[in-house]
Amino acid sequence: MSEPNERSQTITLRVNGTERRGQVEPRKLLVDFLREDLGLTGSHVGCEHGICGACTILVNGEAARSCLMLAVQANGAELMTVEGLAPQAGEPPALPGKTGQLHPLQAAFWEHHGLQCGFCTPGMLMTAYDLLQTNPMPSEAEIRAGLSAVLCRCTGYQGIVEAVQAAAETLRARRGDR
Repeated sequence: MSEPNERSQTITLRVNGTERRGQVEPRKLLVDFLREDLGLTGSHVGCEHGICGACTILVNGEAARSCLMLAVQANGAELMTVEGLAPQAGEPPALPGKTGQLHPLQAAFWEHHGLQCGFCTPGMLMTAYDLLQTNPMPSEAEIRAGLSAVLCRCTGYQGIVEAVQAAAETLRARRGDR
């Protein structure tokens, strides 16, 4: 955690369901606060201009680029990072028979080869999560449009689209929606 000085400000936010506090310089980016002060290194720093989407998190339930926000702007907010995707205790694992628990999106990315280098993956997962919260039954075109805000240089997107389709189906089945 940063050392306080006369310019630093105390912020309090809820990150992945847990209240967190920190001392931040007024110009510290939210992505840097998450990575450096809180040790949540899942959100990646790519372009630092909000273009690549690797730093995407949810802020008060909506997808946002954490490289475009100052940490002080998130004071009082509810944040969800890629680390918050894993199921809570008592929920079934997404991959039966596997140790550890993955969110259905994480499991689907693994099963449908939606990963290669992995740099865009946290942003892609959080963007897909946001999409499925607002549209639990997206078409392929809607998935492609929804994910177009995150750049992937490795996969060609087909495995990612298939993974989001599979995760949508799994999530609907868990809710009993078909």
